[in-house]
Amino acid sequence: MPDPLYLSLWFPDFSGPAMLPHLFAVLQQFPFSAQRPGITYGAAQPVSWNEASVLERRFSPGITPEEAVVVAADLIHDDYAYVFDAYWDLWTPDEKGQWSLIPSLVKFIVQGEEFDDATFQETGHIEIDFGLDSLFVQENVALTEETQAKIRDNVAKLVEFSKKLENSRVTSRRLWSESEESLPQKLIARLQKVQ
Repeated sequence: MPDPLYLSLWFPDFSGPAMLPHLFAVLQQFPFSAQRPGITYGAAQPVSWNEASVLERRFSPGITPEEAVVVAADLIHDDYAYVFDAYWDLWTPDEKGQWSLIPSLVKFIVQGEEFDDATFQETGHIEIDFGLDSLFVQENVALTEETQAKIRDNVAKLVEFSKKLENSRVTSRRLWSESEESLPQKLIARLQKVQ
């Protein structure tokens, strides 16, 4: 069963304006979609997720990481969260089993240290929501050589992005899902079905 997949990142100093260089460094490493480039949405959320957003903007065409940081800079507070949407291209099969690179939504959730009762301690200063892990496992598709190659390409993109983040002063990171099974466990189980 598909589960949401997240990458949580923690940084040494994330108070006030110190959030901005970390956000910028993460967005700079992201492999944006060629078909839907840039940041396509930005929001600022005060105090907790129960409050109304104080800013919501859609960008078409998408804006650069530099421009996204400028949008957030005007409303930078330790008790705010900021959400940015972007897309990356992942191999996805259609109903006929034909594979194509399709833009897939990724959400970047930046949480100040006083936001929502310091929820960053559990989910990270920056939480990256990759959507469902089915994009990386493809459990409902016959496991052919082509399927294995496309899964491998999607997973390689995820791993490469995660490795690039090592250069952004991350002190800790965790790839996780809401399932008891991790992505590596799902991939191993999927590939062992063929053996």
